Amino acid sequence: MAEIGKRKLDSGWLAARSTEIELTGVQLTTTHPPSGPSAPWMEAEVPGTVLGTLLKNKLVPDPFYGLNNEAILDIADSGREYYTFWFFTTFDCQMSGNQHVNLNFRAINYSAELYLNGHKEILPKGMFRRHSLDITDILHPDGKNLLAVLVHPPDHPGSIPPEGGQGGDHEIGKDVAAQYVEGWDWMTPIRDRNTGIWDEVSISITGPVKITDPHLVSSFFDGYRRVYLHSTVELENRSSWNADCTLTLQVTTELEESVCLVEHVQTEKLSIPPGTVLQHTLLPAFFYKPNLWWPNGMGKQSLYNVVIAIDVNGFGESDSWSHHFGFRKIESVIDTTTGGRLFKVNGQPVFIRGGNWILSDGLLRLSKKRYMTDIKFHADMNFNMMRCWGGGLAERPEFYHYCDIYGLLVWQEFWITGDCDGRGIPVSNPNGPLDHDLFMFCARDTVKLLRNHASLALWVGGNEQIPPEDINAALKNDLQLHPLFRTEIPNSEEDLVSKSKDPSQYLDGTRVYVQGSMWDGFADGKGDFTDGPYEIQNPEDFFKDDYYKYGFNPEVGSVGIPVAATIRATMPPEGWEMPLFKKLSNGYIEEVPNPMWDYHKYIPYSKPGKVHDQIEMYGHPKNLDDFCEKAQLVNYVQYRALLEGWTSRMWTKYTGVLIWKTQNPWTGLRGQFYDHLHDQTAGFYGCRCAAEPVHVQLNLASYFIEVVNTTSDELTDVAVEVSVWDLDGSCPYYKVTEKISVPGKKVLPVIEMNYPKSKNAKPVYFLLLKLFRLSDNAVLSRNFYWLYLPGNDYKMLELYREKKIPLKITSEVLVSGSSYKIQMHVQNLSKSSHSTNIGFKKMESEKYVDDYYVNLADANQEIIPGNGQTSLLSKIYRGLLSRSSNSPKVLETNGADSGVAFFLHFSVHAAKKDTKNEVDTRILPVHYSDNYFSLIPGETLPITILFDVPEGITPRVVLNGWSYHEEQSIL
Repeated sequence: MAEIGKRKLDSGWLAARSTEIELTGVQLTTTHPPSGPSAPWMEAEVPGTVLGTLLKNKLVPDPFYGLNNEAILDIADSGREYYTFWFFTTFDCQMSGNQHVNLNFRAINYSAELYLNGHKEILPKGMFRRHSLDITDILHPDGKNLLAVLVHPPDHPGSIPPEGGQGGDHEIGKDVAAQYVEGWDWMTPIRDRNTGIWDEVSISITGPVKITDPHLVSSFFDGYRRVYLHSTVELENRSSWNADCTLTLQVTTELEESVCLVEHVQTEKLSIPPGTVLQHTLLPAFFYKPNLWWPNGMGKQSLYNVVIAIDVNGFGESDSWSHHFGFRKIESVIDTTTGGRLFKVNGQPVFIRGGNWILSDGLLRLSKKRYMTDIKFHADMNFNMMRCWGGGLAERPEFYHYCDIYGLLVWQEFWITGDCDGRGIPVSNPNGPLDHDLFMFCARDTVKLLRNHASLALWVGGNEQIPPEDINAALKNDLQLHPLFRTEIPNSEEDLVSKSKDPSQYLDGTRVYVQGSMWDGFADGKGDFTDGPYEIQNPEDFFKDDYYKYGFNPEVGSVGIPVAATIRATMPPEGWEMPLFKKLSNGYIEEVPNPMWDYHKYIPYSKPGKVHDQIEMYGHPKNLDDFCEKAQLVNYVQYRALLEGWTSRMWTKYTGVLIWKTQNPWTGLRGQFYDHLHDQTAGFYGCRCAAEPVHVQLNLASYFIEVVNTTSDELTDVAVEVSVWDLDGSCPYYKVTEKISVPGKKVLPVIEMNYPKSKNAKPVYFLLLKLFRLSDNAVLSRNFYWLYLPGNDYKMLELYREKKIPLKITSEVLVSGSSYKIQMHVQNLSKSSHSTNIGFKKMESEKYVDDYYVNLADANQEIIPGNGQTSLLSKIYRGLLSRSSNSPKVLETNGADSGVAFFLHFSVHAAKKDTKNEVDTRILPVHYSDNYFSLIPGETLPITILFDVPEGITPRVVLNGWSYHEEQSIL
């Protein structure tokens, strides 16, 4: 008897262009199967796309490198047949009587013909739908099975006008498919339009009764002390006899040493007639004060393992299903004070600070490991929401799994964009996709796929457009809220439950549906173009009353050039030229990028007529390295100011903001906090600083120091230390405020920063703010600024590069397998006439241990934070201790100057013999507890670095900084 459960078919695939295969699908899966990867057959990327397969076999150049994409034939010129491919594999499966087997495709783009052992099935159209076929009767008796799938591209792949544009000629909008593939102002076209078997393929073996699409819903009473878990499941009896069954629901959480605590178990008896499908709703399961799931920055992301199993009398276990479930309630209303959309989780308002997400990779290489890094990066920036933009994907369950773990709320849009569905040049199809029934089938199937994830917060009809009237009406109807989850709830909730349909019987019923990204509490709420802007801004403008009128901005974007190493790694030498700086008659500078930067959608650091070039403010860059280093200074300042400006008006003017965008699905040069290679920009750390749950900041418009408390608890017994540092290393201004208290969910102006008004104020100076607890001097928030007086610029910092500030770096290395954890203390050894009194005692030291165990774990292993630390954490931590270095390593840099050690940043590299500049030695990704930081005289900062190394590679950690021009090797 074959083992009950699912088995992925993710290896051993072959592919070939359909025009090069003369055999039929029947022949391929009976008498003439391919024998291996010999022409025209090649090793295939499954899950993946045709273009990914061609790249894997080096039949096309890397489309993300330089101008290579221009050398790849576009489907508009080649015809659809050129990207119509056969995919072939074999699999073993031999079952016994009363067992049944399904072949499952979680997504194919766009349609397909399937052949299994000579039998043919047509897989219908639609990029966002699952296909599940009962193959029990066509499996080969000896267990050896041949599978061939002929995959066709989208019906309307469109063409790319010479001027490019948002979604090319918009033809892709006629299909139910991702629309970004025809190119956008941040993306070049994907030549095959993502044709392929792009998501998981599996076989699932069950007994006579199969479980499909359980729906889990939690309802809350008595101030979240009494909780019920509602569950509805579809059961299909595929046998020819009446199945007497026992249905079991079990809820557990993992404790130490792989011990699972059973929180609840219940069984129910039922009988299912032959050949029928039964929707069964279990009795609600009761929990008293379960651990709740909270968004990032508000509490723990407690998750329970829910298992639903079906046993059939005379057979045994027939099928089972499991999911990691978080008890939480999400509410979303339009705030009466600001007009912005307000989110509440477990009754607590959430001030949204997050970003727009397209997808992880433009060739749909969507591994769990990459998803884990992507989403952890967002959590590391202290973000609490990600918006899955309507021109991209219905994101995959693995994406949501890590959002559940890291506490990222998700706004999920359906596949409508204004550019491809009603406007644009040329004007696109005003009625959305051609097949509305197909759209709704895909939408409903997507809801079923994703609805059990705690992180999923909102359904939205489309980007900058609402769906066609009939689709919009259907979505509103299908996604209507259950009475328990509506804003107006009667006094007697128990009475409401007894008289209402069980909430798990709804398609969803727990989350709001909003018809478009600029409607109903977003932007002006009416669909007018009131999101944005998308260019460089004067940092102080983010704090001004007239910067943005509306309560919730779903898109505001800016710059995002990566580090110079990424430019060199993703472009040939002709792309290494920095922009030309063209002086205009009005005194502003226009940046003129080289053609390769232009192709990669570079966005400049100046806005002639409004914003002076922010890189030139630091002095004219000498070369690419200098340009990118100064750009990182701007990135940090720009995005910290953006988030601090919004946070300054928390609840009084704003309910949230989403930055356009956090990353690029290719090697783009705009709007990103980390590049496609997973190296972070300094903007990453500007966001990390600004979005702290408890934060001290300088209002750049009023010059008042503010304390932000986004938590629910009052902040008491705290004070702010303010110190100003000149470029000569002196401290001309020092102050500690009186004891203050900051209520929960409030921003408190504390004191005006008067140094710029003093007689002897220097043109350029540093400012350090520390919010600390008076009882033990523990620092709750630290924020470092470089500033200039009105009418000045940062050019004096150019001379500061000659400073030699001594540092002491103490590091300890912990190793487990290929994973490294480096704990450092970085100290500025220079002396000053004034040293601050507040030492750095980071409150969240345990967080980095948690981060490390998640980073170490195999991305295919399920990681669930429960009531306590998991056994995985304890095992890894013991491993770390057993393999730690014998004694800390100490490195001291020479220098006789006093002053701030400015803009220090670490990077991790492979130890190398070849020292050519074009060789990229970086090890990526790396998780830093902080980077791009500065230290005042005498100050020490703890830094934790986490990374995995490829096999056979010895890592080295390098320090650079504003006045540290030669690499300092730490490890």
